[in-house]
Amino acid sequence: MRWWDIDPVLRLERELFPEDAWSRGMFWSELAHARGPGATRRYLVAERDGQVVGYAGLVTSGEQADVQTIAVARDHWGTGLGARLLTELLRAATAFECTEVLLECRVDNTRAQRLYERFGFEPIGFRRGYYQPGNVDALVMRLTDPANSVQGTETHG
Repeated sequence: MRWWDIDPVLRLERELFPEDAWSRGMFWSELAHARGPGATRRYLVAERDGQVVGYAGLVTSGEQADVQTIAVARDHWGTGLGARLLTELLRAATAFECTEVLLECRVDNTRAQRLYERFGFEPIGFRRGYYQPGNVDALVMRLTDPANSVQGTETHG
């Protein structure tokens, strides 16, 4: 993801997450840490016919990574795009030498939970009221050894 992707990403973000969409400033802040030798983040976009149809982001700290966001346009659900974005994030976690990847997922987003489980993520807890303003709980999931999960990605489609 580059700065010129922020506006189309924001449009998709607001469509998919109207109650708790990230702001322009949040994306700018994340991208500020995604370049150069001290980079701690990896953000990417997926395009089709010149349109952003998905995006994803990862932050790292030491040996731990955290999936910040994965989003796929509704008309691309079921195409495997989410799995491809997650695969790229896990490759980035491996490149950052992370041994563990965490994420939060809305408890009512079973579609995403199934995707994460296919990659080996396991539920480890909840964050009550994590998603605001809707006061929706988050399911916390963890994957150990992301490098091993990436090696088997051809079976995750």
